[in-house]
Amino acid sequence: MTLVNDAAARYQAVKSRDRRFDGVFYTAVRTTGIYCRPSCPARTPSPANVTFYPTAAAAQTAGYRACKRCLPDATPGSPNWDVAADAAGRAMRLIADGVVEREGVDGLAKRIGYTPRHLTRLLNDQLGAGPLALARAKRAQTARVLIETTGMRLTDVASASGFTSVRQFNDTMREVYAATPSDLRGRGSAASGRPDRIRLRVAVRTPFEGTWIRQFLGKRTISGIEEIDGNVYSRTVALPSGPGIIRVELIDLPDRGSTGQVPVTVELADIRDVAAAMERTRRLLDADCDPLAVAEHFADDPTLGTMFRNHPGRRVPGHFDGNEIAVRAVFGQQITVRAASTAAAALVQQIGTPLDNPVGALTHLFPSPTQVAAIDPELLKMPKGRAKALIGLCAALADGSIALDRGADRALVRARLLDLPGIGPWTADYIAMRALGDPDILLPGDIGTRDGLRVLGADPSQVDVLGQQWRPWRSYAQIQLWASLYPQPGKGA
Repeated sequence: MTLVNDAAARYQAVKSRDRRFDGVFYTAVRTTGIYCRPSCPARTPSPANVTFYPTAAAAQTAGYRACKRCLPDATPGSPNWDVAADAAGRAMRLIADGVVEREGVDGLAKRIGYTPRHLTRLLNDQLGAGPLALARAKRAQTARVLIETTGMRLTDVASASGFTSVRQFNDTMREVYAATPSDLRGRGSAASGRPDRIRLRVAVRTPFEGTWIRQFLGKRTISGIEEIDGNVYSRTVALPSGPGIIRVELIDLPDRGSTGQVPVTVELADIRDVAAAMERTRRLLDADCDPLAVAEHFADDPTLGTMFRNHPGRRVPGHFDGNEIAVRAVFGQQITVRAASTAAAALVQQIGTPLDNPVGALTHLFPSPTQVAAIDPELLKMPKGRAKALIGLCAALADGSIALDRGADRALVRARLLDLPGIGPWTADYIAMRALGDPDILLPGDIGTRDGLRVLGADPSQVDVLGQQWRPWRSYAQIQLWASLYPQPGKGA
């Protein structure tokens, strides 16, 4: 997506109701006191009355309330954060995960590597709001989703969204939405059902090809922690306050010029983990991707153009836990995907934490880095060199010298990974693509990359040259190369 950097260009995007800029900036109208997404169907305001803000929190801080028609705070995040991977984007990811609620601004700043004062100044400069305001906006958005789509008691909604008191919850909702929580519930269609199950929705830009993510994950399912039943991918997750089970309905959502909604059901030991569960599901779905901008980039590419025209909605499957992806990447070194999944399943049964209340085939949590680092390498069913590499990697993850929480600097993480014995470029880059959400990763030495190029009629020896043409979206090229080797169900979303 081309960044919209000036007011005139932004106003043109608003006039054309270009939904590609939803979540990239927000339009506030001084005469109404309301802020909207660029694609809002309401009458286009006069440019003299419009102010643009980089985040919903910035508009709220300036005194504007969210439009009740276009629900601007419900849009996916800006895809530019993934491309730039700067401190502001990394901070936004951690704020969405609930770090401010759990660790405060000091904890957020420590993860980014800045002082709290410097981080606050940077976020105000770049995003128009400081960390507390950004966290407040995220709490309000989470609360609105829970109010309108679940049957949770409002006091539970307040707790699940990260508010410290019911009074703070009520005051914030009135300020942001000009409505009480009870008013918002009356507008929505609160779902009933089991009280221990919370049904949510995750916003994604369309087109969205959920069948591709299901196909990708299905080939990598680890027994004990994951299963796929029809369209639903289910797995156990270790969240900040306890274990949980997340079920995602992976269906295709065609491009209808609007944001799509992916149904998600969560079962949590602690409702305070709702925000973290939602954010990590967004990572899995690559929810902030702008598929139309990516497809446009490849439109005239002789190798991948047809793939993107037929399947513009394919995303880069992320993950719920970067540490788990790192362990799985080591298991996958120089063996088949199926063999790696089988070996990982054995590890789960060997040292994974059993659930107190297993649900069908979901019986364990994936082992933590601390658990893996403590195991005798001789007990691992893999070559000794790879076993030592796995132990060394997990030791670095356990002591915090390497962090895979999307708040880390990608270049620094890659350098530290490559410093570890047994961790080469393929492993480091695979981790960057799936755990850190880097949109510009190509695996030139991967056998699937080279086989995919052959299938598409390209010369594998030219992979580096082709890769330069595919920047800054090489991860999406990588996905299409892998997808060319899968059974094709037909043209999808």
